[in-house]
Amino acid sequence: MTTPETEDSRGVSEHPDHPGWYWWGGWKNPDSFAAQIGLMLFKKGDEEGTGIVRMFPEERHLNPGGSVHGGCIMTFIDMAMFAGGFAAGMQRAHYVTLDCQTRFMDRARAGKPLDAHVKLLRQTPGGIAFMQGHVEQDGRPCYSFSGMAKRVRDPRKKADDER
Repeated sequence: MTTPETEDSRGVSEHPDHPGWYWWGGWKNPDSFAAQIGLMLFKKGDEEGTGIVRMFPEERHLNPGGSVHGGCIMTFIDMAMFAGGFAAGMQRAHYVTLDCQTRFMDRARAGKPLDAHVKLLRQTPGGIAFMQGHVEQDGRPCYSFSGMAKRVRDPRKKADDER
């Protein structure tokens, strides 16, 4: 990913309160499922082919036991594969998740950021991206994941079956 100095054509810009981190300027629809994650930032990782995605867990993300809910974690990982994949160099396009394996190693709490470290392993000419990574809080690995995404036509455009 080329680190944008100013807002680019996709709406990516450096976050004003988090230097070195980028975002898309907020969710277009604040009531959407994706918006329930809250503020999500991303940046290129230190190593080639890597990206880091950050979320800020709040009380609303917790399960009755006081840990970040597993469904919230899996949603964050799914979204992190895309944002982190793009930061790592994945081709810009529309993708869908084909597979996402998540391993729960420790629990996360509200009040401290969660960082997903995403590694883009390979992208095929046919548009399948293979990724793996882990999520940590305060430098402690809490979750690991691996997954695949497939490049598809933008669903907002008229599909063959809608003609």
